Amino acid sequence: MKLYKHIFIILLGSQLGLSCTGFLDKELDSELTLSMVFEDKARMEGWLANVYSAISHPTWDYLRSGEGWDVMGDEFTPSERWRNYGWQMIPRILGEWTPVSDWYANYWGKFPQHIRTAYIFMENVKPLPDQGISAREVEYMKAECRFLVAYYYYLLVNTYGAIPFQPNYIASTNAAVAELATGQMPYDEVIDWIDKELVAISKILPAHYTEANKYGRATSIMCLAVRARMLLFAASDLVNGNSDYAGYVNNEGKPIFNAVKDPTKWTRAATACKELIDAAEAAGHELYIERNTDRSIDPFMSFQNLFLTEYTKGNREILFARPSEPNRDYEKHATPSGSGGNGGLGVTQRLVDAFFMRNGLPKEETGSKYVETGFSIQDDIRNTRWNGCKEGGVITEIGTYNMYCNREPRFYITVYYNGAYYPNAKRKLEFFLGQQDNAGTHDAPQNGYLARKKTSPFTTFSPTESYVYRPEILYRLGEAYLNYAEALNESNPGNSEILLYLNKIRERAGVRQYTTGATDDDFIHVDNNQDAIRKVIRAERYVELCCEGTRYDDLRRWKKAEELLTGPFDGMNYQGTNASTFYQRTIYQTRQYKKQFYWFPINQGQMDKNSNLVQTPYWTTAN
Repeated sequence: MKLYKHIFIILLGSQLGLSCTGFLDKELDSELTLSMVFEDKARMEGWLANVYSAISHPTWDYLRSGEGWDVMGDEFTPSERWRNYGWQMIPRILGEWTPVSDWYANYWGKFPQHIRTAYIFMENVKPLPDQGISAREVEYMKAECRFLVAYYYYLLVNTYGAIPFQPNYIASTNAAVAELATGQMPYDEVIDWIDKELVAISKILPAHYTEANKYGRATSIMCLAVRARMLLFAASDLVNGNSDYAGYVNNEGKPIFNAVKDPTKWTRAATACKELIDAAEAAGHELYIERNTDRSIDPFMSFQNLFLTEYTKGNREILFARPSEPNRDYEKHATPSGSGGNGGLGVTQRLVDAFFMRNGLPKEETGSKYVETGFSIQDDIRNTRWNGCKEGGVITEIGTYNMYCNREPRFYITVYYNGAYYPNAKRKLEFFLGQQDNAGTHDAPQNGYLARKKTSPFTTFSPTESYVYRPEILYRLGEAYLNYAEALNESNPGNSEILLYLNKIRERAGVRQYTTGATDDDFIHVDNNQDAIRKVIRAERYVELCCEGTRYDDLRRWKKAEELLTGPFDGMNYQGTNASTFYQRTIYQTRQYKKQFYWFPINQGQMDKNSNLVQTPYWTTAN
């Protein structure tokens, strides 16, 4: 019997927000029958746009109103007092988290609804030749829905580990509760299905669209990008032979995670990463690079504008992006209070310490030339057209605290520190207590830093607000290179392509590249063994991908979260009123990460509704 013959109520939010114009702005705001929807182009496209609408806004959702991935890692540090304004992730990083805690994103409740609407769309969509909907367009739209189903299942399994899984299933309107209340499937079975589905869809969808109003819709490259990141996680220690989960079974007694490490998963991940890279480059994707007048790479402009330049304006590093993004709030919170911002969205001292020195060495390594205390005695002038520094390529001026001098370009694009040049107002930042950028309120930079990455040197909030649009990038080619290097090092250590792709990132970043052979002024030696290469890959991931939503998953999959997200976090003393009191490493926050935090708990309300569910590992109602 044909499903859903009855009236179906379509409730679409006001923020479908995948594009300012064209297809992805379509909305429906009334009660309609399915036949009314799928006989009308605008309504049909509105339904599909609603399926897309569950894709989160990474920058802002990751921080506050959605996933919280960035706050859960060790990159961002929003003012702790913002918890009083609805920042749900701040209590979580302090260890205050239970199965009854609210979570705005609500993946468990949200994604199944959108998966269901995707299947309904696929079942009912049809060509409308007289309205410009061809059979080929219908084929694409069905494939887009298949992609979104796979993508939402991926986000679910990546968040909870064990999920009820019913692919290709649409419940009838009179389905029994027992029919809907299923148990959870083993993790690898879900991953295998998503993997095969994404590969199949990638053979249907184009690598890109020529129509401008289709930007943001699913492509073959997006399929391969999601697949590659997913398989990298699935090969990692958290879910590949993790003895901590040996006794974790579903309601039928089946183990959720494999108890024995399977090295072939790394080979599978490496293959998926390389397939993505090859397909992306064949479709014209490449690292975003800007050059100086002498044709040398300008790492400052390259790394800054990577996050400010749209795909249609030459940023072919983007693989998967949200075209329309509420970035204003992110920039408002990262903008110093003395220039009209909230001035409390900072980065951690740990991230500051992680950036390499100008010569490409970690600051703690012999020969790095790192100096922590004291003040510089000369300007640091570099060959750059960067519009984020003082005129003439002055990166740091005389009198800058030495901790911030002689650092690699990505540091200056990512971090605002006391005394940094603030181009939006053409002045230096003043973070001492009582100065214009630190009034000592809940909006003060609680550890002496503000986030700079993904902010524009032309966005202003005072005396007038002038916001510069930028794309919101979910996946980019630079990450794909690092994913491939890591997977290859785990599956085939010693392969020459490991450093080849790692060095592509470092070349763009303006730091010396690695070699396992003899060194010169252009290279840094690294021992040719798996552990040494793993160390440099992980260090590179931290600084290159920071504040982009990947770090927290990295710490999870490496099983490093308990170690690195528990304990004191320090920074500069934002209560300091002068240099002698401000420039002191001071603990401002103590975090706690428990074993159960690796997976989000299933909300207790859902557990009460479905007796077939098994709570995620180590969570109890007493947590």
